[in-house]
Amino acid sequence: MLKSLTVNNFALIDKAYIEFVSGLNILTGETGAGKSILIDALSIIVGGRASADSIRSGADHFRIEAVFDITNLASIKDIVDEQGITQEDDGTLILTRRLTKHGKNSIHINGCQATLTTLRKIGERLVDMHGQHENQALLRPDVHLALTDTFVPEISPKLEEYRQAYRKWHKTKTELASLTQDSRERLQREEMLSWQTQEIATATLTVGEEEKLESEITILANAEKIINAVSRSYMLLSQGNKGFSGIVSCLADIKHDLEMAVRYDTAINEQLVVVTDSLYQLEETMGALRDYRENIDFNPARLAKLEERLDIIHKLEKKYGATVEDILTYYEQAAAELAAITNYDERLTQLEQAEINLANEVEQLAEVLTNLRQTAGQEMACQISAHLADLGMPKAKFLVDVKQTQHYTTTGANDIVFLFSANLGEEPKLLQKIASGGELSRIALAIKTVCSKREETPTMVFDEVDAGIGGQTAQKIAEKIARIAAVDKQVLCITHLPQIAAMADCHIYIEKIIAEERTMTRVTTLTPDAELTELARMASGEITQLSRDNAAQMLEMAKQKKVNWKNKA
Repeated sequence: MLKSLTVNNFALIDKAYIEFVSGLNILTGETGAGKSILIDALSIIVGGRASADSIRSGADHFRIEAVFDITNLASIKDIVDEQGITQEDDGTLILTRRLTKHGKNSIHINGCQATLTTLRKIGERLVDMHGQHENQALLRPDVHLALTDTFVPEISPKLEEYRQAYRKWHKTKTELASLTQDSRERLQREEMLSWQTQEIATATLTVGEEEKLESEITILANAEKIINAVSRSYMLLSQGNKGFSGIVSCLADIKHDLEMAVRYDTAINEQLVVVTDSLYQLEETMGALRDYRENIDFNPARLAKLEERLDIIHKLEKKYGATVEDILTYYEQAAAELAAITNYDERLTQLEQAEINLANEVEQLAEVLTNLRQTAGQEMACQISAHLADLGMPKAKFLVDVKQTQHYTTTGANDIVFLFSANLGEEPKLLQKIASGGELSRIALAIKTVCSKREETPTMVFDEVDAGIGGQTAQKIAEKIARIAAVDKQVLCITHLPQIAAMADCHIYIEKIIAEERTMTRVTTLTPDAELTELARMASGEITQLSRDNAAQMLEMAKQKKVNWKNKA
């Protein structure tokens, strides 16, 4: 539920902090005082559209913060966990939103930065807005379908089962359509894939082959240079050059001289070791160079063969991939596609049978959904009609028309519309064609009353649903809203009717004041005495002892009704 709302620099509100209770929170005040501004702020903090035009004149940003208790809201906790947002041990969820004049939108959830999409996903599970805009939404058939599907719990699992079958059916139909495309195109594709796979297979490529070829070609192409360099190195080590002895021979003489000297002075023993090691290493090197020179093969025919092989690989790389690995990957994909085309008739038969089976499954599941929806629609219509009678429309008839179609969608094969007749003897017609504004408000309230127990959203907001209503109907509306708050939900309600205000568990007064030559909205939670005074003003327009006595009587009656509802719940 909503615990508090903090608003800064939003429209006419400079600063406001409001705490809410778990029952019915009533917001009252003169017309134009700014009651709807608070609801707009709440809408924004749960993901509604925000505009820089809402920033208070003279400020460079607005900031809104809402604190919720989500202790018993598992679905919201799951979303919070999915997004990696810190969860508080006491179940507190803090939403913060800040918008600058330049349009920079900053959103934080429990101190963690979040996206607007995440905020909306959470917000729609926290608060259910109910006002003139939401009333208009009730005219849409997709809303009629959604309300019917949430009325009984059995529909949801069956709908998910249907959707899984529908997705498989749709995928199979798409694959079948793709498979039965123009036969000439299929044959052309088969010929091309056959030639490509044969070309790659004939090459018998192996991973790493290209690098080995390039290395061997480099050696063969430069064999003469390598032989000359190795021969000269060997000669310098063994025989020397230009009248000088070979390096190995000279080093052997040095070793002999140092061995004689070390007999008399061991101080040069370390140098002897170095010379000895070097001599042995150079002797080994000289032998290796001799073997290498004798074994190297300058073979032009071999070089030509390797270059031809490398050229084949390069040509394949231009066609099928940048590396041998890419070529082999393409080969596997092409071979698989070729196999599918080659097995066309067999695959076509399989898909046709699968499409028939899935179509039958979809049809059966859609029929199950239709039956459930028809049963739910009848019960829902009956309950809504009963509430409409309580709301001053005793002759009204409300119907949920569930028709089965032959057109299957992700929601089934049903067209669902709400039908309404306000007067006896009139045939029920489409709700959007005949319901007036006042009637639509009462119909919406009746629907909310019936469906509120089935919705997980903990907080409901009623924004002036009492427009154009008075007398006994106003009292009935007051009791409907108060009963929802007393038994099922936390409710925030803007009202001008004393009958509704009398039901408040928390009464919040909004007024417009002028301070320092500026107009601003001030929000105050009323004390019991101040609440009595405000109720008297709403009921009679004047504060007299008689109006206060009348207000006190209304409060007492409201108190007794709420106690009775809670005891029966």
